Amino acid sequence: MKIAILHGEVPKGAGPDEQDVLAEAAVISEGLIRLGHEPVGVAMSLNLEVTAQTLKRLKPDLVFNIVESLAGTGRLIHIAPALLDALGIPYTGAQTEAMFMTSNKHLAKRLLAGAGLPTPAWFLDAKNPEAPVERGTWIVKSLWEHASVGLDEDSVLLDADQNRLVEEIAHRRKRLGGSCFAEKFIDGREFNISLLASRGGSCSHPEVLPPAEIRFDAYPPGKIRVVGYRAKWLPDSPEYEQTPRSFDFAESDARLLSRLRELSLACWRLFELRGYARVDFRVDSSGKPWILEINANPCLSPDAGFFAATERAKIEWTNVLERIIDDV
Repeated sequence: MKIAILHGEVPKGAGPDEQDVLAEAAVISEGLIRLGHEPVGVAMSLNLEVTAQTLKRLKPDLVFNIVESLAGTGRLIHIAPALLDALGIPYTGAQTEAMFMTSNKHLAKRLLAGAGLPTPAWFLDAKNPEAPVERGTWIVKSLWEHASVGLDEDSVLLDADQNRLVEEIAHRRKRLGGSCFAEKFIDGREFNISLLASRGGSCSHPEVLPPAEIRFDAYPPGKIRVVGYRAKWLPDSPEYEQTPRSFDFAESDARLLSRLRELSLACWRLFELRGYARVDFRVDSSGKPWILEINANPCLSPDAGFFAATERAKIEWTNVLERIIDDV
């Protein structure tokens, strides 16, 4: 098959979080060639007509959609599948509606809460608060942006009340992509659970890949444990070096890991995901897991968590790609 690998256009001088999509496209292309397909890279910009004409000219049998942002903003992530829907071209990964619902963190949290799934309390707007704000520790996040953009230790607010949250949200809005919200900070362990469509394209029963924990063991006492931008993207930073990924667990974690798998599958079903996904959790001091985010098209580059989980599961990379393609 001719398969177009669709990704966001990467401008000169882009940060490592944006440049990473090029490494992702390269490893996907290599795998598709090994499978006998004909991959063609297509960079997507805000000029949708150019992208549409390019795809019409190429006439791909399938689009492998790895668009994470357009023009440097994550709030436009759903435009890619929406355009492909309009063109009638089949594509990998989550459909337009699922991509929109999961990328808008506020909407995702409302749907999670409505389904009875545990997600930390949140605060978006003083005019329409979801619930009374309790004074305590909160974290301010971008509403749309992925890859921990704008997120670091100073995002965590200690002993904050509603007035402080209102001030901080207004103050940080511009550098967090234009929209942000506050979430109750869960000071505990952090886990990522990756899911992959089962063999034969059974999207309703995906395989839960080996759970991964981001370890903070090397953090000095008193340092706020958060996987921010430095921890994800700056290899020379202490945060990057001190937050290793681990797939090794004690027998005492068996019940917790089972619960994380159960919740991940519930997220897959709730948002009607396809192909592959990742769910991020925090586990509090009592052992209760909380769903932070659902990533409907997690990064597939070789140094990313999803790739590491497939390696841990001993699934060949070409088989990973086949299973994603079969779930279209």
